[in-house]
Amino acid sequence: MVLKAEKKIIMRNVKFAKTTLERTKGLMFEEKKNFNYALIFEFPIESKIGTSLHMLFVFFPIDVLFLDKNQKVVDKVTLQPFIPNYTPKKAAKYVIELPVGKTKGIKIGQKINW
Repeated sequence: MVLKAEKKIIMRNVKFAKTTLERTKGLMFEEKKNFNYALIFEFPIESKIGTSLHMLFVFFPIDVLFLDKNQKVVDKVTLQPFIPNYTPKKAAKYVIELPVGKTKGIKIGQKINW
């Protein structure tokens, strides 16, 4: 599976956090050298609070895209380790965690596909 913004490939390696446990764990305790993929979270409804993230026990910075139900970017941020909470600027249904630098050139409103 490939993660793309229009025709530009963002990541060739994609994983999904499908269960509540997978979504809760996210990248906690992951080693930076093993983080060579996009981690996609799908939530039941669009929400700001429901898609907020923490970086507790994540030991390296990451890029994060927040997407609405139409898979359009509504927020984009680089999060640093151990930030207790980040809430997106607008409601999101999907959250994509990526290695730093992979969101370069992606703009708010752009559609992301996988």
